[in-house]
Amino acid sequence: MPKLMKFSRLLSVLPLLFLAGCNMVVMAPSGDIAVQQRDLIVISTVLMLLIIIPVIFLTLLFAWRYRHSNTAATYAPEWHHSTRLEIIIWAAPLAIIIALGAVTWISTHKLDPYRLLDRLDAARAIPADTKPLTVEVVALDWKWLFFYPELGIATVNELAAPVDQPINFKITASSVMNSFYIPALAGQIYAMPGMETKLHAVINKEGEYEGFSANYSGSGFSHMRFKFHGLPREGFDAWVAKVKQQGTMLNRDAYLKLEKPSEKEPVRYYAGADADLYNAILNMCATPGKMCMNEMMHIDMMGGGGKESVENREKLQYDNRHADEGIVAPAATVPATGAPARSEPANTNGSSMQHDMPGMDSTPGTDMRHDGHSMPGMTNGADPAPAQLNNNN
Repeated sequence: MPKLMKFSRLLSVLPLLFLAGCNMVVMAPSGDIAVQQRDLIVISTVLMLLIIIPVIFLTLLFAWRYRHSNTAATYAPEWHHSTRLEIIIWAAPLAIIIALGAVTWISTHKLDPYRLLDRLDAARAIPADTKPLTVEVVALDWKWLFFYPELGIATVNELAAPVDQPINFKITASSVMNSFYIPALAGQIYAMPGMETKLHAVINKEGEYEGFSANYSGSGFSHMRFKFHGLPREGFDAWVAKVKQQGTMLNRDAYLKLEKPSEKEPVRYYAGADADLYNAILNMCATPGKMCMNEMMHIDMMGGGGKESVENREKLQYDNRHADEGIVAPAATVPATGAPARSEPANTNGSSMQHDMPGMDSTPGTDMRHDGHSMPGMTNGADPAPAQLNNNN
């Protein structure tokens, strides 16, 4: 018997051993947005357990009480209805659903990543003279690029922010869709090429936190990580001074080299960055000679460029930007390489895959490899616009 008791105690502790290597940062975050999201998880779980626990308990109780060997239990084979029991069965889940719906409705609006912050934490509002810190985030293959436009600096795979200062993130990607995630700070938000997503958050405790990609994006995905430093004001100013002292210049040429796919990139500092580089990345025209998406959108808005716009074809090619350097993503197909998709037969007549674009002449036999994206309200930092950009007809 003593051996059996020891064995049962060991079994009771065994599940805790599986949790020993778990990082509980989601349930113990350091930023107010992440704290509210944690609370939402807890509230939702508790509300559901109000139904789950009684159901499990009653299932075991009924199985024990009405077992075959218990002759003292009431046996009523003709019973088929109880108004009181029906009210309990339907009212309790309905109340839980209403409560969950109310919590979800409120949280969906309150925790909208695009919504400006209205507090530093549950006990403090944002002071009237507080200026948010703007950070522009670019997901590259396979590293993270951060611009601080107000400070004129940029970093790779390292992010820092002062404690108790709101942060306004503007997020995009250079190639494939990705996901920006700092569990201690806030929930994940997607990074997509040709689009800008936003996230508003604040860090309330000093420390070093893990940031990473939460969306599979290729062979280097597992190493696409960075450190986020929550610093006091003096510490953040010292960090900015270190970046300016140790960093180099991030111009278009340096960015195009950085953009090429690479893995396990070290932390890099840039003491200065081209003012229009982020907007050029956003509009997919960082490469010289490329047309920005907002320029193409303006042409479409003005009615298109007609046959004259055929000259824009080369300026709108994007996904094959590294093809001439022999850099091809694994399993890449049209339009990145010109290779047919695996589910499609090869094109044997010598013509390339075509995509008709608004305001462009899709002449037979013309190579129209374009994977454009459009998003209103974007600025650019690219080459002068073509003649048809100002077409008012």
